[in-house]
Amino acid sequence: MTNGQAEFERLLEEAVAFHGHLCAGQVLGVRMAIVGLRKIGIRDPKGDERKDIMVFVEIDRCATDAIMTVTGCKPGKRTLKIKDYGKMAATFVNLSTGRAVRVRPRNDAREKARAYCRDIEDESRAQLQAYRTMPDDELLETKEVAVNLEAGDFPGKPLSRVRCEACGEAVMDRKEVKMNRILLCRPCAAGADYYSASDRSE
Repeated sequence: MTNGQAEFERLLEEAVAFHGHLCAGQVLGVRMAIVGLRKIGIRDPKGDERKDIMVFVEIDRCATDAIMTVTGCKPGKRTLKIKDYGKMAATFVNLSTGRAVRVRPRNDAREKARAYCRDIEDESRAQLQAYRTMPDDELLETKEVAVNLEAGDFPGKPLSRVRCEACGEAVMDRKEVKMNRILLCRPCAAGADYYSASDRSE
């Protein structure tokens, strides 16, 4: 086993322990994170370079837990941003250099996986094993991107705190919307996308 393979297995073991089970999403997430970090020049994401990295994930599934484990980025630390587009993709940003890379599985990764594990009949098991061993360029596609970061996106103390003039709730980090000369939270301005407000308050 090479040093790279040993490191991958160690990171996968940590991700599985955090997530609770081994699956193809865990393998993909670990591999996406390894490649993403390498492409943006981050070697020590949990140590000396922990303040230099931010990750945007585009799905709220297994791979996100693996990416969190490998990078050390967390929503509560404001270094992991979840943009749930339902896509198995993540963008890794080096905050000190501005370099950003979006990583995702190649469109033909599933089909290629079968060729790597023809001796395994169960498709899920074959996919899981193939994703562990396929070369990076056959499994993943990487693309340099530009990420538009605003002052309120970064870690640290809240930059601002205002009160929505409709519901009265506090809004931090310049996430408010100015509409018809009043400050509103986004749900009051455009409607909440995951709940419907009722007249009752518990």
